[in-house]
Amino acid sequence: PTVVGALYSAEAAYEPPAASAEYSAPTTVGNARITDAQRARAEGRSPIIPPGMQPAGLTAALGLLLAGGAAAGQYALLVPLILLQALTAAGWFRLNGMWPARQGIALAFAGGLAADVVLLAVGRENAPAAIIGTLGVWVLLTLVLQLRSRAGADERMQGLMATVASAALAILATGHLAATADAVVVGGIAVAVAVLARALPLPGAASAVLALLAATVAGIVAGGLTDIGAEGALLGLAAGGCALVGLRVASYDYPSRFVHMTAGVALPLTAAAPAVYLIGRALV
Repeated sequence: PTVVGALYSAEAAYEPPAASAEYSAPTTVGNARITDAQRARAEGRSPIIPPGMQPAGLTAALGLLLAGGAAAGQYALLVPLILLQALTAAGWFRLNGMWPARQGIALAFAGGLAADVVLLAVGRENAPAAIIGTLGVWVLLTLVLQLRSRAGADERMQGLMATVASAALAILATGHLAATADAVVVGGIAVAVAVLARALPLPGAASAVLALLAATVAGIVAGGLTDIGAEGALLGLAAGGCALVGLRVASYDYPSRFVHMTAGVALPLTAAAPAVYLIGRALV
């Protein structure tokens, strides 16, 4: 009886804990504190989350800086280009779920800087050799560094692939420096308009079509301001299409806000660099 009485007294004295202030009241729209990626995963929705309007605005600003720098001269173009390469290197590692990865990011960024220096030294007429040669050297350097790593085989392979891809993208962005000034002006403006149109709250297919049309019109307008003329429509369309590919890559697999503010900002312009260089050379 004594034991029973003690248990009864303990039960009577027990009071459930008060609701903690850190928990909000139930709502019909879910927990406001979880991220968009977590909510999408919980609801079984697509892992594709577009960066949105704020990164699109930063991409547009960077694209206009590239266009203005190209109009001012090669060395003025270096400032926004180096920023583009830094965002590309950092964003690619985080997009692959590898963070922190300071050495890999520094190595990829250094590859972009090396390509810039080599290109300025040999001139635009030797741009393909400068870019491909730098890329080859950096792939070899990455292989040597990974061979010295003491990490496991799987981790080393993942690091190798991420570093090579990040360095390749950073070096690929040097295409803006290799392209003619008029092509960079048209391409930068076209990408700026395309990403802003893509960020509008429209259905996916309609948004993509609108973005391509906007890039084409921007190419015509910007071409009229340069020696490219109406043929800027082709360059604008190609640059806009590459920008949409870059946005799609930066939207994959529940990306974080850091990814959106780095890869989501940089990849549209980085992906457009080959089109700006090749089509610009053909038109001018």
